[in-house]
Amino acid sequence: MTATGTTALLGVAADAALAVPGVAGLQPRLAHRLAAAATTRADPMPHRTSPEAGIRADRAPDGSGWHIEVRCVLTEGRRALDIARDVHDRVRTAVISHLSAPEPVTVTVTVTRIAARYDAA
Repeated sequence: MTATGTTALLGVAADAALAVPGVAGLQPRLAHRLAAAATTRADPMPHRTSPEAGIRADRAPDGSGWHIEVRCVLTEGRRALDIARDVHDRVRTAVISHLSAPEPVTVTVTVTRIAARYDAA
């Protein structure tokens, strides 16, 4: 899969993860956060990190499949384990459906934090 294909794969995985009830957003990895901070200092316009920054897609070392890493920020209200399982299942299904040929896909879901809900008073 080309770089463009990998970018599309990241988008598919991000859309699937964000569609899960209880997912508030995707947490960018440190490299993306540092790049955004550097851009913000050089450019006074606010910089928005894309949801795909919270997804990492790597080919297996032997080229036999994909490993997808998803970093989620959750909302309160559901068990984190249930949300993480739903994210795992939906991302895996979406990625497999997106691939042109059947390949093994593994998914790792990391919960980076649980965002508190604020009631409108």
